[in-house]
Amino acid sequence: MTILIAGDPHRNFSPIIRACLARDPGTLILLGDLDCQRPLDQEFAAVMTAGWHVHWILGNHDCETETAYDNLVGHAGDLGFRVTGLDGVRVAGLPGVFKPAVWNPIEPPRYRDRDSFLAAQPKARVWRCGLPLWHRDTIFPEDFERLTKQKFDVLVTHEAPSCHRHGFAVIDQLAASGGARLIVHGHHHDSYTATLSNGIMVRGLGLSETWALPADRG
Repeated sequence: MTILIAGDPHRNFSPIIRACLARDPGTLILLGDLDCQRPLDQEFAAVMTAGWHVHWILGNHDCETETAYDNLVGHAGDLGFRVTGLDGVRVAGLPGVFKPAVWNPIEPPRYRDRDSFLAAQPKARVWRCGLPLWHRDTIFPEDFERLTKQKFDVLVTHEAPSCHRHGFAVIDQLAASGGARLIVHGHHHDSYTATLSNGIMVRGLGLSETWALPADRG
């Protein structure tokens, strides 16, 4: 069964939908920055009706407005901060982005977890009894700690590993700790293939670009 991974749509879902409908049903993974103006199940109704299973991780643009956030978060298929078995492949999801107010990975973190960060915020910044909307996409060290305790074959992430000029070595390390053979990322809209020094393959995807996981499953 096909596992199709798609780069940031930024509301342009048509190329992804066409790519799905041109294949037999399988699993679709969206790498964030959907910026949905309608609920996810409406945007991908044709794909789901055709028998596809749709999964996703959060991107930074999905937390810019309440509309984009609500139309994505809470819908089935969230891969964030967990390992999910998809057609025999263990896929780990790392959503969101690094933010210096919490953690710039080249420096010690200012906060290790959401609870400590939230406790330091003024009450005016609390949103829906939790983090501000603009920090719902923030990566915390606790997210890495959760994933490093698990094993997985593929890491899908919004941020890039170190092979990209705007990437981070901690993502390389996370993938290695999980035993992954492949990292697939969006965010920067660059389509490329690379191999890290530790032998892990990297695939970066462009805007609305789709890429089928190889038959050897990463």
